[in-house]
Order: sequence, then structure tokens, then C-alpha cells
Amino acid sequence: MSDVGDTISVAKARWSFGGSVPDTFDSHVSRSVPQYQQGHEIVVSLSDFFLRPGSRVYELGCSTASLTQQIAEANSDRPVSIIGLEIEPAMVETARRKTASFPNIEIQQADIIDVELEPADLIVSYYTIQFIQPAIRQMIFDKIYNALNWGGGFLLFEKVRAPDARFQDMMSSLYVDFKLQQGFSEQEIVNKSRSLKGVLEPFSTQGNIDLMKRAGFVDIMTVFKHLCFEGFLAIK
Repeated sequence: MSDVGDTISVAKARWSFGGSVPDTFDSHVSRSVPQYQQGHEIVVSLSDFFLRPGSRVYELGCSTASLTQQIAEANSDRPVSIIGLEIEPAMVETARRKTASFPNIEIQQADIIDVELEPADLIVSYYTIQFIQPAIRQMIFDKIYNALNWGGGFLLFEKVRAPDARFQDMMSSLYVDFKLQQGFSEQEIVNKSRSLKGVLEPFSTQGNIDLMKRAGFVDIMTVFKHLCFEGFLAIK
């Protein structure tokens, strides 16, 4: 087991969101992903354009439900139903504890691929699909498109690969610099990279757009971009 920072230890190619990870997850991910909290703010602000009384929202891979909770707080003046899906039991326990005072939030322990999504006006995937094996991603995008009501929105935030090797080298170098600036040691950065082998499989910007288009989305735009991290809005 190797230390990757924030008291999290994992083995090579064995990164997991279970175990003790939820205890320090919010702090760790905020230091690991540029403008992580600002991305939450973008999602919450955009929810205004899609939610109305009676709307249903899904967050896929809600982890500790920090974003789920923020969506609920921002829409407290209208009755909306918010469902957070999370596969890791430890994350589910933390998410349920954090959202216990929100009667309109339901945290379900489930694998996205097995869930039958009900009609929704907004579906959010915040740095989640990058951890799903590529072979079944199209199936996930198809499911999302089919579940959305006409005019509904899909917010997808992902780490993305650069369009070619030269740009990828630049982005990787700048991302390492960012993590060093956040206080991670060189060894922690190497350990984290090793733990994510075969676990984190980001696609390029175009690769994600192609998945959305094959699912049926036509109207797609970038709403956030920082180095190798990007947020998309797709409207059915």
C-alpha cells in the first residue's frame, strides 16, 4: 500500500472509493481537481434552467453527496426530487448521513448500469464516467439520453485526454505542477498515478462528444475547461 495524500493509502492499479476514502474524500478531490468547487457552482447555477416543481434530478456517482446537497439547497423553494446513485457502501453511508435533513434527497446504493432511470429533467455526472470501463460507456450514455425528458439537460464533467501526444505531454506536465502547488509530494503524485492504472480511463473531448452524439444528443457545448478537465452541457 502506498500513500497518495490525505491519509489515503492504495495499492498499484487498485484505486478505490471505498474503505476509509470517504473520510477525507472531499478534501482530497478538491486538491486534486482544478476548480472542483467552482465546477459545483456551475452545475448548481445551470440547474435553474432545467428544474421546475415536480422535476427529478439524478447525480450519477454522487460520492459523499456534496454536490447533491448543493443542488437541493439551491432548489429549496420548489419541490424537486433528487436521487444520488453511488456504488460504494462507505460513500453511501457518508452521503446518507450528510443529507439526512433533506427529505427530497434519496441516496441509492446501486451500479449505474443496473439502474432503471425514471424520467428526469436533469442528470449530472461529475467526474464519474471516467471510472466506468470503456466497453459499457455507450450503454450508459444511451440510458441517460433515454431517461431525459425532452428539453432536459445532461451535465458531464470529466478528465479528458488531449487531442495528440504533444498536447498531452503539456497538459500532464501542467497538471503535475498543479498538484505540487496543492501540497502533494512527488511520491504521493507517483503513487496516485500508479493506483489509477486501468481504473481511470479518460476519453478525449471529441471522444466524449461522440458518445453523446451516438446516444442521440445534438445540442452540446463546453461549459467549463481547465487544462485536462472539462464540463459539457448536452440538451435533449
